[in-house]
Amino acid sequence: MGILLLEGGCEFQGKMEAPDKKALALAGGKNAKVVIIPTAAAPDNNSKRAGNTALEWFRTLGARNILALPIIDKESANDPELSAELDRANLIYILGGFPGYLGHTLTESRCLDALWRAFEKGAVLAGSSAGAMVLCEWYFDPVSKKIKKGFGILKDVILIPHHDTLGRSWHSLYFDKISDIRCIGIDEQTGMMNQADRHRWTVYGKGGVTLYFKTSILSYKAGQTFRF
Repeated sequence: MGILLLEGGCEFQGKMEAPDKKALALAGGKNAKVVIIPTAAAPDNNSKRAGNTALEWFRTLGARNILALPIIDKESANDPELSAELDRANLIYILGGFPGYLGHTLTESRCLDALWRAFEKGAVLAGSSAGAMVLCEWYFDPVSKKIKKGFGILKDVILIPHHDTLGRSWHSLYFDKISDIRCIGIDEQTGMMNQADRHRWTVYGKGGVTLYFKTSILSYKAGQTFRF
C-alpha cells in the first residue's frame, strides 16, 4: 500500500509546502508522475481552473511530470485513457469542491479502480477537503445533509475539512449517529500524513488536527505525531 496525505482545504495558499514536498519526494522526486483529479470542482464549472492552479503549485515544488485529468462526469470517469494515466501515477492528488458529486462520479468507475491499483502498488494518495473526505469510509455531503459511503481507503473514519471555519458546525449534525465511526477534523492549510507505520500520522501546516471520541477530544499541531 502507498502513503496517505489528507488536507483540510485552502491547500494552495502557501502553508502546505512541507507536506506536499514530502509527498512528492516519497512518490519518487521531481520526475514522479503526478496526476491531479479536479472532479469535485466540476459542478460550478471550476474544474479546469482548479486543475491549472494545482499544476502551477506542484511545478513550484519542482514537479516535472504532472497533468490534470479532465474527469468531470461518469463518462470521463470511465474513459480507458484517463484511467491508464492513473494506473501509471506515483502521486495522485484529489482536489476539493463538492464531495457528493465527486463520490457519485468516481464510484464504480474505471478511474477509481485505477486509483486503487496505483495506491496498492505504492503510489502516494492525497486529497484536500472534498478529496480527503471521500477517501474515508464515510463522508458528510453538505448539499444533501446526508452521510454517504466513501471510497473506504481509510476505514471506519469520517473526516471534517475546514474544521477551524465552516466545517466545525458539521460535527453536531451527525456525531450522535456514528457511534462506531472515528471522526477527524482537519483545519484549513493543514494536513496529516502517514508513512511506513500506517497508523502513525504527522501533522503539517498552519492549523491542527482534532480527533473526536465519545468521551474525549484530542488535538495536535504541526510537527506532532499521533496514532489513529
